[in-house]
Amino acid sequence: MITFLYIVALIGCIWAALCALPAGAEARMPLPYMIALTPFLWIPLLVGAGVAAWLHAWGALFCLLADALLTSSQRLSYWGLSSDPRAKRRETHRETSRETKSSERETGRETLPARFAVMTLNCRYGRADAGDIVANVRTRGIDVLALQEVSDDLMARLEAAGIGELLPHCQSGEAKDTDNGGYNVVFSRYEPAAAVPNVVTIPAADVPAVTLRLDDPRSDDPEPASDVSLHRTRTVTFCSAHPKSPMRGCVDWPAGILGLRAIANASAIDDHNIAVVMGDLNSGTDHPSFRALLKAGFKDASLTQGAGPNLTFPRWLKWPRIELDHVLFTPGLQPSGVKSFEIKDTDHLALTATLTVK
Repeated sequence: MITFLYIVALIGCIWAALCALPAGAEARMPLPYMIALTPFLWIPLLVGAGVAAWLHAWGALFCLLADALLTSSQRLSYWGLSSDPRAKRRETHRETSRETKSSERETGRETLPARFAVMTLNCRYGRADAGDIVANVRTRGIDVLALQEVSDDLMARLEAAGIGELLPHCQSGEAKDTDNGGYNVVFSRYEPAAAVPNVVTIPAADVPAVTLRLDDPRSDDPEPASDVSLHRTRTVTFCSAHPKSPMRGCVDWPAGILGLRAIANASAIDDHNIAVVMGDLNSGTDHPSFRALLKAGFKDASLTQGAGPNLTFPRWLKWPRIELDHVLFTPGLQPSGVKSFEIKDTDHLALTATLTVK
């Protein structure tokens, strides 16, 4: 029995080591799924540790506990990084989209405020409940909405449900036979300064993007005209992305994730302008390719908030769930109120966040 416990510990150690593979090297079945399940290995490892303690096999006990901690390390990184660990639980009170949009008409302002809310959702082949999506956009005061796996039928249902009253501006990717479940869309409350159907080419559905002008909170300050003009040209580019799942193409899967690095490296996205990538990225911090995406210059809203992970798949299970959906951003923003929640008739939870310009 003690020998068996050491074998379990060895398997756990090798399994955890898969997370340390070079980015892209995990593109071999079933490695993507094994890595995704790494955060749950602590369960059999702790069971084994309990058996080792009962047998007084202290060496095996130590190895099993070390493995349990190692396999949970990425999940543990979601805790304790925030200066306000209660940020996830605290609700953000802000006026509704309808009220704010009315205010925009009165002032004539068409720029993104320094504090704004975003939401992303995988719509499961376009089956998501359009009324539920629009209701959450309204009640949560969403300024920018990113959807994946969208169909023409869903777009029609969203329009009928009143999405155009709340988020009148829209940019979608081009529908193609090679789309993974449908095309991607970005909705915005504010008129874009620019919009493109595909901001970066990856082996998956197009990545549509809208660029919004950022409001100038210092416009009343007695600064040199050149400085004020520079600040007023600051922009935030929002993208809706959905790399393929390993089941739809194991080689294309990491290629799609790694391809998104080009957005952070784009010449227009520097220390002055900001990029936000939202969507079902079919990966999490245990995957080397996702961590390489973060190293390219992105921060993850849930990870940065530091109030615990926001697990988004599958919707129909309360536990266990894994994290596939993300809000990523380049430096210049501070996230709060990051939260996942259910939308009817889809297999992913939606993810929302409030982002504040630093």
